[in-house]
Amino acid sequence: MSVIWTGMVVLSVFYGLLTGSGPAVAAAAVEGAAAAVELCLTMAGIMCLWMGVMEIMKRSGLSAALSRLLRPILCRLYPDFKRDKQTMDAVSANVSANLLGLGNAATPLGIQAARRMAQKTPGVASDSLCMLVVCNTASIQLIPTTVASLRLAAGSAAPFDILPAVWLASAVSVAVGVLAAKLMGRIWRLKK
Repeated sequence: MSVIWTGMVVLSVFYGLLTGSGPAVAAAAVEGAAAAVELCLTMAGIMCLWMGVMEIMKRSGLSAALSRLLRPILCRLYPDFKRDKQTMDAVSANVSANLLGLGNAATPLGIQAARRMAQKTPGVASDSLCMLVVCNTASIQLIPTTVASLRLAAGSAAPFDILPAVWLASAVSVAVGVLAAKLMGRIWRLKK
C-alpha cells in the first residue's frame, strides 16, 4: 500500500512540474498536511472523550450491566463460549464499544476475544470466530462517534443528523452478516 501512495505522490509532483503548476502542487501539499493535522487533533479529542466514557462505564459497573443485558443474545451467537466468562466479557466489551461507534476501541477488544476463541480450535476458524469477525465488521452503532466527529471537523452544523440512516444500515448489515455466517457454517459442515 505504501508503494501505491508513494507512486501517486511522485506522479502528482512530476505531473505538476511538467505542466508548470509546481507552486500549486506545493501549496496543495502544505494545505493538505495542515488539514490532516487538524483532523487528527479533532479526532483524537473525540476519541479521548469516548474512551473516557468507556472507562467510566467500566468503573461504574454500567459495562457489566450492559454485558449482562447482551449475554442472552451473545450466547445465541456464540454458543461454544457461553460458559467461558472471560471470552463472553471480551465479546461484550467489543459489542459495547461498537455500539458507541468506537471502532478503534472495539478492535483490541475484538482481537482479545478472537485470541481466546482461537485457543479452542487452533489453526481453524470456528463458526464462533467467523461470527465474531462478521459482527465486529458490520457492528450495530447507536452513536456513530467517529463519523460524527469527521462530520463536525468538516464543518457540519448537525453531525448527528445521520442517526436514522446509520441505525438502519448497521442493523441491516449485521442481520445479513449473521444470516450469511450461519448459512455458510451449515454449508461448510454439510461439505465435510
